[in-house]
Amino acid sequence: MTDAFPRPRRLFDADASGGTRDLGDLPEWDLTDLYPAPDAPELKRDLDWLEEACARFAADYEGKLGDLDAAGFLEMVQRHEKIETVAGRIMSYAGLRYYQQTTDAGRAKHLSDLQEKITTYTTPLVFFTLELNRLDDGHLDGLFDADPDLARYKPAFDRIRAMKPYQLSDELEKFLHDMGVVGDAWMKLFDETISGLEFTVNDEVMGIETTLNHLTDTDRASREAAARELARVFAENIKTFSRVHNTQAKEKEVMDRWRGMPSAQTARHLANDVEPEVVETLRNAVVDAYPRLSHRYYELKRKWLGLDRMQVWDRNAPLPMSTDRVVDWAEARETVMNAYTEFDPRMAEIASPFFEKGWIDAAVTPGKAPGAFAHPTVTEVHPYVMLNYLGKPRDVMTLAHELGHGVHQVLAAGQGEMLSSTPLTLAETASVFGEMLTFRRMLAHARDDNERKVLLAGKVEDMINTVVRQIAFYDFECKLHEARRGGELTPDDINALWMSVQAESLGPAFDFMPGYECFWAYIPHFVHSPFYVYAYAFGDGLVNALYATYEASPEGFQDKYFEMLKAGGSKHHKALLAPFGLDATDPAFWQTGLGMIEGFIDELEAMED
Repeated sequence: MTDAFPRPRRLFDADASGGTRDLGDLPEWDLTDLYPAPDAPELKRDLDWLEEACARFAADYEGKLGDLDAAGFLEMVQRHEKIETVAGRIMSYAGLRYYQQTTDAGRAKHLSDLQEKITTYTTPLVFFTLELNRLDDGHLDGLFDADPDLARYKPAFDRIRAMKPYQLSDELEKFLHDMGVVGDAWMKLFDETISGLEFTVNDEVMGIETTLNHLTDTDRASREAAARELARVFAENIKTFSRVHNTQAKEKEVMDRWRGMPSAQTARHLANDVEPEVVETLRNAVVDAYPRLSHRYYELKRKWLGLDRMQVWDRNAPLPMSTDRVVDWAEARETVMNAYTEFDPRMAEIASPFFEKGWIDAAVTPGKAPGAFAHPTVTEVHPYVMLNYLGKPRDVMTLAHELGHGVHQVLAAGQGEMLSSTPLTLAETASVFGEMLTFRRMLAHARDDNERKVLLAGKVEDMINTVVRQIAFYDFECKLHEARRGGELTPDDINALWMSVQAESLGPAFDFMPGYECFWAYIPHFVHSPFYVYAYAFGDGLVNALYATYEASPEGFQDKYFEMLKAGGSKHHKALLAPFGLDATDPAFWQTGLGMIEGFIDELEAMED
């Protein structure tokens, strides 16, 4: 079924205190395009329809897939797609309401109740993929050959059939489907715990967003106070976070063992439609580049800050030459929209309704989920973007990023529910490209070398956070899941795994304060989507290679780019990149992307001469 839950983006730069700043008229969601209200008759109507439709689907098709001709098979697929659409619409509405205010008990209950109902309604559909995977390859190919309308769904079926070697009995698959709500409860426990944490910095009580934002404060004492307070509160709650991670990792280990999956990462690679060796090539390229990227950049930053040693609270510190200028919402919108327009006016036209029709929720409010995301909802509606906008330059880049996701989701909607969603490795393409367009425009309009230096350094830091940090996170997850196979992990065990990747990735410029070993606790991706994080590095490297192609051969690039986005999940990464002459299986592909980061650092070093 449709994955109706948006996944928060990285969490390093938001500030719940920003609501006091004069940022202009920040938009908020209008969810009525999904449903008018949580008790709306339209919502009840769709729930009733869904219950009946699932039962009828099972009655009509269970045990009969092998008897269908091409026309009958197509009708079945379209009925299943309609069920996905209605279920996705319901869960999108409940999920988005919940993320607006995760501490609201009524919203949490509404989401849980709907999750349980839809799990119950859709249990009879579990037979669909199981029975499909028992069909002979030749039989399916014959159906696809007989009907071009059916053949367009082949990529979706190829991904389903990739799970064939790991499929369990029908009875066990139905049991696991029903048990899904239990795993979701651990995610909600994590979300609610994180949202409910309180920190005291400089005698002010605040939530996690505000506290994390203090790590970007110009005042070093405030940064240190925030870091130590984060460490204190994480340590106080470490048993809860450890329990969540232990339980989720054990649940995954049991599932993987029963399915016969060779590694904890296998399921993610299959879902991403990416070969394990491609991910390993990416991972190795980034790790090998640590000394040329993060180590070299942070040594530069240490000198700029005038420090003998960097502390962890200095990693995201503003540069001494930067200004504390607040970018209001109108300027942020204009900056991003101008960058999109300069690339192609069609891109700005697609982005415009997000600002005008209540498709963005920008303000930081109590209980709101941290971070940022773009959620596609369903193809017959439109995406929604969530931000925690506080007027920092990085917030402008986050707007460009999430709006890029939104543009991608709008363009891919034409593929329909089964084919619109891209694998995570490709899902970051338009978002990172949108960031790059915005960054390049800001760099071209820099008023002097000082502003250019600040922009370049900011971009390098973002790229390090997107590439180096995420691969370090991936290594941490690999170690965590491998260690959990040997038994229960204590908080100290998990802390040690976290620290084992930190010095390697950040480099010799840093010291690590006592308590930093607990900072794994607040990262949502580890809980919501194990091994999600390498998709960020994949997307950044892919976009860097794409942008280098655009700079070298701009003629006709836009049309090929839009066709790539419109393809959604209907093509493998090889087919999507082929028109650009790129191939992610080639190690040189990743070196191109990493070379762009190195080039920015080269320019920063040259400014020191």
